[in-house]
Amino acid sequence: MEIRVQSIHFNATEKLQAFIEKKVGKFAKSCEDGKAEVVLKVVKPETAMNKEVQIRLSLPGGSLQAEKVCDTFEEGVDQCCEALQRQVEKFKEKQRAK
Repeated sequence: MEIRVQSIHFNATEKLQAFIEKKVGKFAKSCEDGKAEVVLKVVKPETAMNKEVQIRLSLPGGSLQAEKVCDTFEEGVDQCCEALQRQVEKFKEKQRAK
């Protein structure tokens, strides 16, 4: 699975990128030939809940997306991955039903 990380209004650290690769990489088991695009954005630098995380999975036969706003990027990536996991399960059930 190809994972592309894009950070807007800041530079993502190696540690953050490794965390994202680890979390999003888990989807590679269920969808080998898909692509993941992760967009990290700082909305308003001086406020709480200012980190926006958006993850798009492009799978054969469709695409899935999750978007969360949190205090930290790690928390946002965790929440997006949980939401996407549920979406992937539903998507696979629909694919099997066809």
